[in-house]
Amino acid sequence: MTQVKVRPGEPIDKALRALKKRLDKEGVMKAVKAHRFYSKPSIRKRAKSKLAMKYKKQR
Repeated sequence: MTQVKVRPGEPIDKALRALKKRLDKEGVMKAVKAHRFYSKPSIRKRAKSKLAMKYKKQR
């Protein structure tokens, strides 16, 4: 479980920003979005290869 310690006198906005940054770094939100709906294995495979082609073109 991801935790962010809030120091006394620290604004909540700053703590929320730190939490969001940490969740993004750990990939938690990406995993949640990926498991939100079921996708067939063939569609996952197609998306993975499409992403690989995108990165291959960049290099």
